Formats: sequence, structure tokens, C-alpha cells
Amino acid sequence: MRVRRVVTTRAGGRSKPPYESFNLGAGVGDDPGAVTANRHRLADELGLDRDRLVWMEQVHGRNAEIVDGPVPDAVEATDALVTTRPGLALVALCADCVPVLLADPEAGVVGAAHAGRVGARVGVLPAALDAMVEAGAAMNRIEVLLGPAVCGECYEVPTHMQADVERHLPGSACRTRRGTPGLDLRAGLWRQLADAGVGRVGVDPRCTVEDATLFSHRRDGTTGRLAAVTWLEPDGAA
Repeated sequence: MRVRRVVTTRAGGRSKPPYESFNLGAGVGDDPGAVTANRHRLADELGLDRDRLVWMEQVHGRNAEIVDGPVPDAVEATDALVTTRPGLALVALCADCVPVLLADPEAGVVGAAHAGRVGARVGVLPAALDAMVEAGAAMNRIEVLLGPAVCGECYEVPTHMQADVERHLPGSACRTRRGTPGLDLRAGLWRQLADAGVGRVGVDPRCTVEDATLFSHRRDGTTGRLAAVTWLEPDGAA
């Protein structure tokens, strides 16, 4: 199976400020018509039927669901999805949290997860890995992309919060550009994946706060959401 991965930017949509313009988040206060138009364009640009995009009602938890077909609206109260169905695209929405795309191309299994501070702390990524293995993936064959997110130099947190996250997600504590306590969630998640025996981990180095082409809640407050999307294409597909 061929694995496809796409991460969107702010450009090319219908949404008006402060969501301009390719906002794909339905729960952030944007005009629903604009969000629908943006989601339709995403599917069309990816060459997928519009009902083949599977969205999540993200709640900063650790629930992971295996899906085998289109889902009306969104999968309720979940932050990770896994599928073995070709052409079924899994979507994680973020604006500083870490979008995580997982795949075992040999087994034909893909996954998508939303890992913010709370979700990463409570174990959303181990839950996603467990679901991948349940669906037939092998840990040493799983490939992971950690998408654009707030970097450690920009993610300032109180000392007690840093210590709490570090206890649950070792490797995430850092210092910000200002020398204050910070969190680098991608570093902590990378270590968690390596400790779990994941074969390959890639990191998109972009910081959502620093890169104006991406949505950032920490930078802008009210804003849109980018999408990280993954799906399987059957062998021989164009």
C-alpha cells in the first residue's frame, strides 16, 4: 500500500478574519458555510470523495478508535483514529498541538492523532500505537510523522506544569528562548515513540507560533485549525 500524508496551511480557503482563510476546524466560531467549503476543497484537492474524510471530536483525551468506513459529522470524543481501509482519510486538527501521522505500509494500517499538552500527558500516542497493533501493524514497522506545532523555545509554561508533564512524558521539559520553563512536546513524543520500539520517526520542524502561514492559538487567540491527513492508496493507484 502507498501511504499519503498531507499537512495544510492557512492559504486558499473561504474563511474571513480571524480565521483566514483555509480553516478546517468546525468548533472554533467560524462561519459553518466557510468551513464546509474549505473541507470540500480539501477533499477535492486530495482526489477523495468528500465523505471519505474522517474527522474527530477532539477532546484532549487518550481515546483511539479503529474506523472502517465513512463517519457522519465526526467520531465522538476521540483524539486518535486508525484504519486499514484504502481511500479513507483520517484527519487531525491542530493550532499548536502536535498532529501525529502513523503508518505501517506493509500491513496497510494508518493512523492520525491529536497530541496537545493534556493528550500527550495522559497517553494519547500509546493508545494510538495500541490501536495500530490491534489493526495489524507491527511496532518496528510503524513510521511516524510529528507535524508542525509550537516549539519548545516558544512554549512557556509554569514550573509546576513543566514538572508534571515531564513526569508523564519524559524528554519534554526544556527552556524557552527567554530562559523560562518550557515544553517541547515533539521531543517528548519522539522519546516515547523510540522507547516503544517504533521503527522510524520524522519531525516537521515548523513552529506554528513562528510561521505565519500556519494557525497558532498561542500567537493569535481566536483562529482556525490546520489539518494533518493520512490515507492509504491501493498499489497501482495514480
